[in-house]
Amino acid sequence: MTGLVDHAMNPGLTTRTVKAARAALDGRVAGPRGFLPFVGPAVIASVAYMDPGNFATNIEAGAKFGYQLLWVVLLANLTAMLFQALSAKLGIVTGSSLAALCRDRLPRPVVMAMWIASEIAAMATDLAEVLGAAIGLFLLTNLPLLFCVAVTGAVAMAILSIEKNGFRPMEFIIACFVLTIGGCYLIEVFFAPPDWSAVLAGVVTPRLPDARAVTLAVGIFGATVMPHAIYLHSSLTMDRVPTHNNDEKSRVLAWSNREVLLALGFAGLVNMAMVSMAATVFSAGNSDIAEIETAYRTLIPLLGGAAAFVFLLSLLASGFSSSVVGTMAGQGIMQDFVRFGIPLWVRRIVTLVPAFIVVAAGVRATEALVMSQVVLSLVLPAPMIALVYMTSSREVMGDFVNSRYVTALAVAAAAVVIVLNILLLVLTLGMEIPGLPG
Repeated sequence: MTGLVDHAMNPGLTTRTVKAARAALDGRVAGPRGFLPFVGPAVIASVAYMDPGNFATNIEAGAKFGYQLLWVVLLANLTAMLFQALSAKLGIVTGSSLAALCRDRLPRPVVMAMWIASEIAAMATDLAEVLGAAIGLFLLTNLPLLFCVAVTGAVAMAILSIEKNGFRPMEFIIACFVLTIGGCYLIEVFFAPPDWSAVLAGVVTPRLPDARAVTLAVGIFGATVMPHAIYLHSSLTMDRVPTHNNDEKSRVLAWSNREVLLALGFAGLVNMAMVSMAATVFSAGNSDIAEIETAYRTLIPLLGGAAAFVFLLSLLASGFSSSVVGTMAGQGIMQDFVRFGIPLWVRRIVTLVPAFIVVAAGVRATEALVMSQVVLSLVLPAPMIALVYMTSSREVMGDFVNSRYVTALAVAAAAVVIVLNILLLVLTLGMEIPGLPG
Protein backbone atom coordinates (compact mmCIF):
# COMPACT_ATOMS: atom_id res chain seq x y z
CA MET A 1 0.00 0.00 0.00
CA THR A 2 1.09 3.56 -0.62
CA GLY A 3 -0.26 4.93 2.63
CA LEU A 4 -2.80 7.10 0.81
CA VAL A 5 -5.65 4.81 1.67
CA ASP A 6 -4.15 2.29 4.08
CA HIS A 7 -4.70 4.08 7.36
CA ALA A 8 -3.86 1.10 9.52
CA MET A 9 -0.25 1.72 8.41
CA ASN A 10 -0.42 5.51 8.63
CA PRO A 11 1.49 7.06 11.54
CA GLY A 12 -0.93 9.98 11.61
CA LEU A 13 -3.67 7.59 12.68
CA THR A 14 -1.82 5.12 14.90
CA THR A 15 -0.73 7.50 17.65
CA ARG A 16 -2.68 10.44 19.05
CA THR A 17 -5.78 10.03 16.86
CA VAL A 18 -6.23 6.32 17.62
CA LYS A 19 -5.63 6.93 21.34
CA ALA A 20 -8.32 9.62 21.32
CA ALA A 21 -10.71 7.31 19.48
CA ARG A 22 -9.93 4.53 21.96
CA ALA A 23 -10.76 6.85 24.83
CA ALA A 24 -14.13 7.63 23.20
CA LEU A 25 -14.90 3.94 22.67
CA ASP A 26 -13.99 3.15 26.27
CA GLY A 27 -16.36 5.87 27.48
CA ARG A 28 -13.60 8.03 28.96
CA VAL A 29 -14.40 10.92 26.59
CA ALA A 30 -17.83 12.01 25.34
CA GLY A 31 -19.52 14.80 23.42
CA PRO A 32 -17.68 16.74 20.68
CA ARG A 33 -14.29 15.58 21.98
CA GLY A 34 -15.41 11.98 21.60
CA PHE A 35 -16.71 12.61 18.08
CA LEU A 36 -13.67 14.50 16.77
CA PRO A 37 -11.28 11.49 16.34
CA PHE A 38 -13.79 9.90 13.98
CA VAL A 39 -14.15 12.99 11.78
CA GLY A 40 -12.27 12.87 8.47
CA PRO A 41 -13.44 10.22 6.00
CA ALA A 42 -16.78 11.87 5.13
CA VAL A 43 -15.11 15.30 4.95
CA ILE A 44 -12.61 13.90 2.44
CA ALA A 45 -15.43 12.23 0.47
CA SER A 46 -17.55 15.41 0.54
CA VAL A 47 -15.01 17.18 -1.65
CA ALA A 48 -16.21 14.99 -4.52
CA TYR A 49 -19.65 16.59 -4.15
CA MET A 50 -18.33 20.13 -4.53
CA ASP A 51 -15.84 19.65 -7.37
CA PRO A 52 -15.69 21.77 -10.57
CA GLY A 53 -17.99 19.29 -12.29
CA ASN A 54 -20.67 20.38 -9.85
CA PHE A 55 -19.90 24.01 -10.68
CA ALA A 56 -20.40 23.30 -14.40
CA THR A 57 -23.63 21.30 -14.12
CA ASN A 58 -25.12 23.53 -11.41
CA ILE A 59 -24.36 26.81 -13.20
CA GLU A 60 -25.86 25.54 -16.44
CA ALA A 61 -28.86 24.07 -14.60
CA GLY A 62 -29.58 27.38 -12.89
CA ALA A 63 -28.84 29.54 -15.93
CA LYS A 64 -30.97 27.52 -18.37
CA PHE A 65 -33.78 26.23 -16.14
CA GLY A 66 -33.86 28.56 -13.15
CA TYR A 67 -34.82 26.68 -9.99
CA GLN A 68 -36.53 23.81 -11.84
CA LEU A 69 -33.75 21.23 -11.37
CA LEU A 70 -33.23 21.78 -7.65
CA TRP A 71 -35.16 18.57 -6.99
CA VAL A 72 -32.48 16.68 -8.95
CA VAL A 73 -29.77 18.22 -6.75
CA LEU A 74 -31.68 17.26 -3.60
CA LEU A 75 -32.32 13.70 -4.80
CA ALA A 76 -28.69 13.28 -5.89
CA ASN A 77 -27.41 14.46 -2.50
CA LEU A 78 -29.78 12.19 -0.55
CA THR A 79 -28.60 9.30 -2.73
CA ALA A 80 -24.99 10.31 -2.03
CA MET A 81 -25.61 10.32 1.72
CA LEU A 82 -27.10 6.82 1.60
CA PHE A 83 -24.31 5.31 -0.47
CA GLN A 84 -21.50 7.06 1.40
CA ALA A 85 -22.97 5.76 4.67
CA LEU A 86 -23.10 2.24 3.22
CA SER A 87 -19.53 2.50 1.91
CA ALA A 88 -18.27 3.70 5.31
CA LYS A 89 -20.16 0.86 6.99
CA LEU A 90 -18.60 -1.69 4.67
CA GLY A 91 -15.08 -0.52 5.56
CA ILE A 92 -15.77 -0.33 9.32
CA VAL A 93 -17.43 -3.76 9.56
CA THR A 94 -15.23 -5.78 7.19
CA GLY A 95 -11.89 -3.99 7.49
CA SER A 96 -11.71 -4.09 3.69
CA SER A 97 -12.50 -1.76 0.80
CA LEU A 98 -15.29 -2.16 -1.73
CA ALA A 99 -12.82 -2.66 -4.57
CA ALA A 100 -10.92 -5.37 -2.64
CA LEU A 101 -14.14 -7.21 -1.77
CA CYS A 102 -15.21 -7.09 -5.42
CA ARG A 103 -11.81 -8.50 -6.42
CA ASP A 104 -12.13 -11.37 -3.93
CA ARG A 105 -15.80 -12.24 -4.40
CA LEU A 106 -16.81 -11.46 -7.99
CA PRO A 107 -15.84 -13.31 -11.22
CA ARG A 108 -12.56 -12.09 -12.68
CA PRO A 109 -14.08 -10.79 -15.98
CA VAL A 110 -16.51 -8.69 -13.93
CA VAL A 111 -13.69 -7.39 -11.75
CA MET A 112 -11.58 -6.41 -14.76
CA ALA A 113 -14.56 -4.66 -16.38
CA MET A 114 -15.24 -2.75 -13.16
CA TRP A 115 -11.59 -1.76 -12.86
CA ILE A 116 -11.41 -0.49 -16.46
CA ALA A 117 -14.67 1.45 -15.97
CA SER A 118 -13.26 2.88 -12.73
CA GLU A 119 -10.10 4.05 -14.49
CA ILE A 120 -12.22 5.75 -17.16
CA ALA A 121 -14.21 7.39 -14.39
CA ALA A 122 -10.97 8.48 -12.70
CA MET A 123 -9.83 10.18 -15.90
CA ALA A 124 -13.21 11.88 -16.33
CA THR A 125 -13.06 12.98 -12.70
CA ASP A 126 -9.56 14.38 -13.02
CA LEU A 127 -10.49 16.16 -16.25
CA ALA A 128 -13.23 18.04 -14.42
CA GLU A 129 -11.11 18.84 -11.38
CA VAL A 130 -8.02 19.99 -13.26
CA LEU A 131 -10.01 22.02 -15.78
CA GLY A 132 -11.99 23.70 -13.02
CA ALA A 133 -8.92 24.86 -11.11
CA ALA A 134 -7.14 25.79 -14.35
CA ILE A 135 -10.10 27.95 -15.45
CA GLY A 136 -10.00 29.68 -12.06
CA LEU A 137 -6.27 30.37 -12.40
CA PHE A 138 -6.72 31.55 -15.99
CA LEU A 139 -9.45 34.01 -15.03
CA LEU A 140 -7.44 35.22 -12.04
CA THR A 141 -4.05 35.63 -13.76
CA ASN A 142 -4.83 35.64 -17.52
CA LEU A 143 -1.95 33.17 -18.02
CA PRO A 144 -2.31 30.59 -20.85
CA LEU A 145 -4.83 27.87 -19.96
CA LEU A 146 -2.34 25.06 -20.76
CA PHE A 147 0.11 26.57 -18.29
CA CYS A 148 -2.67 26.78 -15.69
CA VAL A 149 -3.39 23.06 -16.20
CA ALA A 150 0.28 22.27 -15.45
CA VAL A 151 0.25 24.50 -12.35
CA THR A 152 -2.89 22.75 -11.07
CA GLY A 153 -1.19 19.36 -11.39
CA ALA A 154 1.89 20.63 -9.55
CA VAL A 155 -0.18 22.12 -6.71
CA ALA A 156 -2.07 18.84 -6.28
CA MET A 157 1.21 16.92 -6.04
CA ALA A 158 2.52 19.39 -3.46
CA ILE A 159 -0.57 18.89 -1.30
CA LEU A 160 -0.34 15.09 -1.68
CA SER A 161 3.26 15.19 -0.45
CA ILE A 162 1.98 16.41 2.93
CA GLU A 163 0.55 12.92 3.51
CA LYS A 164 4.02 11.63 4.40
CA ASN A 165 3.61 13.49 7.72
CA GLY A 166 0.46 11.51 8.51
CA PHE A 167 -3.06 11.60 7.21
CA ARG A 168 -4.47 13.95 9.83
CA PRO A 169 -2.70 17.03 8.34
CA MET A 170 -4.15 16.09 4.94
CA GLU A 171 -7.64 15.85 6.43
CA PHE A 172 -7.18 19.27 8.04
CA ILE A 173 -6.13 20.86 4.72
CA ILE A 174 -9.07 19.28 2.87
CA ALA A 175 -11.45 20.45 5.62
CA CYS A 176 -10.12 24.01 5.19
CA PHE A 177 -10.82 23.81 1.45
CA VAL A 178 -14.35 22.51 2.13
CA LEU A 179 -15.07 25.35 4.56
CA THR A 180 -13.67 27.85 2.05
CA ILE A 181 -16.04 26.62 -0.67
CA GLY A 182 -19.02 26.69 1.70
CA GLY A 183 -18.10 30.13 3.06
CA CYS A 184 -17.78 31.52 -0.46
CA TYR A 185 -21.26 30.37 -1.42
CA LEU A 186 -22.73 31.70 1.80
CA ILE A 187 -21.31 35.06 0.74
CA GLU A 188 -22.64 34.62 -2.83
CA VAL A 189 -26.17 34.02 -1.48
CA PHE A 190 -25.79 37.28 0.45
CA PHE A 191 -24.79 39.08 -2.78
CA ALA A 192 -27.65 37.49 -4.76
CA PRO A 193 -30.55 36.45 -2.47
CA PRO A 194 -32.68 33.77 -4.19
CA ASP A 195 -36.44 33.71 -4.58
CA TRP A 196 -37.15 31.37 -1.66
CA SER A 197 -40.65 30.46 -2.84
CA ALA A 198 -39.22 29.46 -6.24
CA VAL A 199 -36.47 27.49 -4.44
CA LEU A 200 -39.11 25.54 -2.49
CA ALA A 201 -41.11 24.88 -5.65
CA GLY A 202 -38.00 23.65 -7.46
CA VAL A 203 -37.12 21.31 -4.59
CA VAL A 204 -40.54 19.64 -4.30
CA THR A 205 -41.71 19.62 -7.94
CA PRO A 206 -39.99 17.00 -10.14
CA ARG A 207 -39.79 18.06 -13.79
CA LEU A 208 -37.48 17.65 -16.79
CA PRO A 209 -38.46 20.41 -19.27
CA ASP A 210 -36.52 19.10 -22.29
CA ALA A 211 -33.73 16.84 -23.54
CA ARG A 212 -30.98 19.17 -22.28
CA ALA A 213 -32.53 19.00 -18.82
CA VAL A 214 -32.20 15.19 -18.96
CA THR A 215 -28.50 15.51 -19.86
CA LEU A 216 -27.99 17.95 -17.00
CA ALA A 217 -29.90 15.71 -14.58
CA VAL A 218 -27.62 12.81 -15.50
CA GLY A 219 -24.60 15.11 -15.15
CA ILE A 220 -25.78 16.33 -11.72
CA PHE A 221 -26.05 12.72 -10.50
CA GLY A 222 -22.62 11.94 -11.97
CA ALA A 223 -21.12 15.04 -10.37
CA THR A 224 -22.73 14.27 -7.01
CA VAL A 225 -22.84 10.49 -6.49
CA MET A 226 -19.34 9.99 -7.87
CA PRO A 227 -18.03 6.45 -8.51
CA HIS A 228 -14.57 7.06 -7.05
CA ALA A 229 -16.07 8.54 -3.86
CA ILE A 230 -18.11 5.37 -3.29
CA TYR A 231 -14.94 3.27 -3.54
CA LEU A 232 -12.87 5.74 -1.53
CA HIS A 233 -15.01 5.99 1.60
CA SER A 234 -14.70 2.28 2.43
CA SER A 235 -10.91 2.61 2.05
CA LEU A 236 -10.84 5.58 4.40
CA THR A 237 -12.80 3.82 7.18
CA MET A 238 -11.31 0.31 7.03
CA ASP A 239 -9.17 -0.28 10.13
CA ARG A 240 -9.08 3.48 10.77
CA VAL A 241 -9.97 2.81 14.40
CA PRO A 242 -9.39 -0.79 15.63
CA THR A 243 -12.55 -2.28 17.15
CA HIS A 244 -12.71 -5.35 19.38
CA ASN A 245 -16.37 -6.35 19.24
CA ASN A 246 -19.72 -5.61 17.58
CA ASP A 247 -20.68 -3.07 20.23
CA GLU A 248 -17.63 -0.96 19.38
CA LYS A 249 -18.32 -1.31 15.67
CA SER A 250 -21.88 -0.09 16.28
CA ARG A 251 -20.58 2.98 18.09
CA VAL A 252 -18.07 3.76 15.33
CA LEU A 253 -20.89 3.35 12.79
CA ALA A 254 -23.06 5.80 14.71
CA TRP A 255 -20.28 8.41 14.66
CA SER A 256 -19.63 7.71 10.99
CA ASN A 257 -23.30 8.22 10.10
CA ARG A 258 -23.32 11.54 11.95
CA GLU A 259 -20.27 12.68 10.03
CA VAL A 260 -21.84 11.63 6.72
CA LEU A 261 -25.00 13.54 7.59
CA LEU A 262 -23.08 16.70 8.52
CA ALA A 263 -20.43 16.67 5.78
CA LEU A 264 -22.66 15.64 2.89
CA GLY A 265 -25.56 17.74 4.15
CA PHE A 266 -23.19 20.72 4.02
CA ALA A 267 -22.11 19.72 0.49
CA GLY A 268 -25.76 19.44 -0.56
CA LEU A 269 -26.51 22.95 0.68
CA VAL A 270 -23.50 24.27 -1.25
CA ASN A 271 -24.77 22.61 -4.44
CA MET A 272 -28.25 24.05 -3.98
CA ALA A 273 -26.67 27.47 -3.38
CA MET A 274 -24.76 27.13 -6.68
CA VAL A 275 -27.94 26.44 -8.64
CA SER A 276 -29.87 29.15 -6.81
CA MET A 277 -27.15 31.75 -7.42
CA ALA A 278 -27.08 30.93 -11.13
CA ALA A 279 -30.88 31.01 -11.29
CA THR A 280 -31.06 34.33 -9.45
CA VAL A 281 -28.32 36.13 -11.35
CA PHE A 282 -28.47 34.64 -14.84
CA SER A 283 -32.05 33.56 -15.53
CA ALA A 284 -33.38 37.11 -15.47
CA GLY A 285 -32.50 38.07 -19.02
CA ASN A 286 -29.22 36.12 -19.05
CA SER A 287 -30.41 32.55 -19.65
CA ASP A 288 -27.78 31.91 -22.33
CA ILE A 289 -25.01 32.01 -19.72
CA ALA A 290 -23.87 28.46 -19.08
CA GLU A 291 -20.08 28.77 -19.20
CA ILE A 292 -18.02 29.17 -16.02
CA GLU A 293 -15.89 31.86 -17.73
CA THR A 294 -18.96 33.78 -18.91
CA ALA A 295 -20.59 33.43 -15.51
CA TYR A 296 -17.52 34.97 -13.84
CA ARG A 297 -17.27 37.87 -16.28
CA THR A 298 -21.00 38.56 -16.04
CA LEU A 299 -20.89 38.57 -12.24
CA ILE A 300 -18.58 41.61 -12.26
CA PRO A 301 -21.06 44.14 -13.73
CA LEU A 302 -24.07 42.45 -12.11
CA LEU A 303 -22.84 41.97 -8.53
CA GLY A 304 -19.42 43.65 -8.45
CA GLY A 305 -15.81 42.54 -8.40
CA ALA A 306 -15.99 41.18 -4.84
CA ALA A 307 -18.69 38.65 -5.75
CA ALA A 308 -16.77 37.59 -8.83
CA PHE A 309 -13.56 37.14 -6.81
CA VAL A 310 -15.39 35.02 -4.20
CA PHE A 311 -16.72 32.85 -7.03
CA LEU A 312 -13.16 32.34 -8.34
CA LEU A 313 -11.84 31.56 -4.86
CA SER A 314 -14.45 28.84 -4.39
CA LEU A 315 -13.63 27.39 -7.83
CA LEU A 316 -9.89 27.26 -7.03
CA ALA A 317 -10.49 25.64 -3.64
CA SER A 318 -12.80 23.12 -5.29
CA GLY A 319 -10.37 22.27 -8.10
CA PHE A 320 -7.26 21.88 -5.94
CA SER A 321 -8.91 19.83 -3.19
CA SER A 322 -10.92 17.54 -5.47
CA SER A 323 -7.87 16.89 -7.66
CA VAL A 324 -5.98 15.66 -4.58
CA VAL A 325 -8.87 13.43 -3.48
CA GLY A 326 -9.36 12.09 -7.02
CA THR A 327 -5.70 11.06 -7.23
CA MET A 328 -5.94 9.34 -3.84
CA ALA A 329 -9.05 7.45 -4.92
CA GLY A 330 -7.58 6.39 -8.26
CA GLN A 331 -4.45 5.03 -6.62
CA GLY A 332 -6.44 3.05 -4.05
CA ILE A 333 -8.86 1.66 -6.63
CA MET A 334 -6.03 0.37 -8.82
CA GLN A 335 -4.27 -1.30 -5.90
CA ASP A 336 -7.41 -2.92 -4.51
CA PHE A 337 -8.79 -4.16 -7.83
CA VAL A 338 -5.61 -5.55 -9.41
CA ARG A 339 -3.03 -5.46 -6.57
CA PHE A 340 -0.90 -3.16 -8.67
CA GLY A 341 0.23 0.36 -7.94
CA ILE A 342 2.18 3.02 -9.76
CA PRO A 343 4.06 6.03 -8.35
CA LEU A 344 1.76 8.92 -7.59
CA TRP A 345 3.64 11.28 -9.89
CA VAL A 346 3.07 8.85 -12.80
CA ARG A 347 -0.66 8.68 -12.07
CA ARG A 348 -0.77 12.47 -11.75
CA ILE A 349 0.88 12.94 -15.16
CA VAL A 350 -1.28 10.29 -16.88
CA THR A 351 -4.53 11.76 -15.59
CA LEU A 352 -3.43 15.24 -16.66
CA VAL A 353 -3.20 14.12 -20.30
CA PRO A 354 -6.97 14.36 -21.07
CA ALA A 355 -7.06 17.92 -19.70
CA PHE A 356 -4.10 18.93 -21.90
CA ILE A 357 -5.79 17.34 -24.94
CA VAL A 358 -9.11 19.11 -24.29
CA VAL A 359 -7.44 22.50 -23.88
CA ALA A 360 -5.07 22.06 -26.85
CA ALA A 361 -7.96 20.96 -29.08
CA GLY A 362 -9.91 24.09 -28.25
CA VAL A 363 -12.89 22.24 -26.76
CA ARG A 364 -15.18 24.46 -24.69
CA ALA A 365 -14.00 23.84 -21.13
CA THR A 366 -17.41 23.97 -19.43
CA GLU A 367 -18.96 21.64 -22.02
CA ALA A 368 -16.09 19.22 -21.39
CA LEU A 369 -16.81 19.48 -17.66
CA VAL A 370 -20.50 18.68 -18.11
CA MET A 371 -19.82 15.73 -20.42
CA SER A 372 -17.20 14.35 -18.01
CA GLN A 373 -19.92 14.24 -15.37
CA VAL A 374 -22.22 12.39 -17.78
CA VAL A 375 -19.45 9.79 -18.23
CA LEU A 376 -19.29 9.42 -14.44
CA SER A 377 -23.03 8.82 -14.26
CA LEU A 378 -22.85 6.14 -16.96
CA VAL A 379 -20.14 4.34 -14.93
CA LEU A 380 -21.93 4.90 -11.61
CA PRO A 381 -24.37 1.92 -11.54
CA ALA A 382 -21.50 -0.61 -11.25
CA PRO A 383 -20.15 0.50 -7.83
CA MET A 384 -23.69 1.26 -6.62
CA ILE A 385 -24.91 -2.24 -7.41
CA ALA A 386 -21.72 -3.81 -6.02
CA LEU A 387 -22.07 -1.85 -2.77
CA VAL A 388 -25.72 -2.83 -2.32
CA TYR A 389 -24.81 -6.47 -3.02
CA MET A 390 -21.94 -6.52 -0.50
CA THR A 391 -23.77 -4.70 2.31
CA SER A 392 -26.86 -6.89 1.81
CA SER A 393 -24.83 -10.11 2.15
CA ARG A 394 -24.88 -11.68 5.62
CA GLU A 395 -21.75 -13.60 4.67
CA VAL A 396 -19.91 -10.31 4.20
CA MET A 397 -21.53 -8.14 6.87
CA GLY A 398 -22.60 -10.61 9.57
CA ASP A 399 -24.90 -8.94 12.09
CA PHE A 400 -24.47 -5.60 10.29
CA VAL A 401 -26.21 -6.73 7.09
CA ASN A 402 -28.59 -4.15 5.62
CA SER A 403 -32.21 -4.24 6.68
CA ARG A 404 -34.80 -4.89 3.98
CA TYR A 405 -35.81 -1.24 4.06
CA VAL A 406 -32.27 0.06 3.57
CA THR A 407 -31.70 -2.42 0.73
CA ALA A 408 -34.99 -1.42 -0.92
CA LEU A 409 -34.10 2.27 -0.63
CA ALA A 410 -30.62 1.69 -2.09
CA VAL A 411 -32.02 -0.39 -4.96
CA ALA A 412 -34.56 2.35 -5.72
CA ALA A 413 -31.80 5.01 -5.75
CA ALA A 414 -29.67 2.91 -8.10
CA ALA A 415 -32.73 2.39 -10.31
CA VAL A 416 -33.21 6.18 -10.61
CA VAL A 417 -29.63 6.54 -11.88
CA ILE A 418 -30.09 3.68 -14.34
CA VAL A 419 -33.37 5.12 -15.65
CA LEU A 420 -31.78 8.55 -16.15
CA ASN A 421 -28.89 6.91 -18.02
CA ILE A 422 -31.33 5.01 -20.25
CA LEU A 423 -33.20 8.25 -21.01
CA LEU A 424 -29.91 9.90 -21.97
CA LEU A 425 -28.91 7.02 -24.25
CA VAL A 426 -32.35 7.07 -25.93
CA LEU A 427 -31.97 10.79 -26.60
CA THR A 428 -28.38 10.34 -27.80
CA LEU A 429 -29.58 7.79 -30.35
CA GLY A 430 -31.99 10.38 -31.72
CA MET A 431 -35.14 8.69 -30.43
CA GLU A 432 -38.00 10.77 -29.07
CA ILE A 433 -39.49 10.46 -25.62
CA PRO A 434 -43.25 11.21 -25.56
CA GLY A 435 -44.02 14.50 -23.80
CA LEU A 436 -40.36 15.61 -23.71
CA PRO A 437 -39.39 18.50 -26.01
CA GLY A 438 -36.09 18.21 -27.86
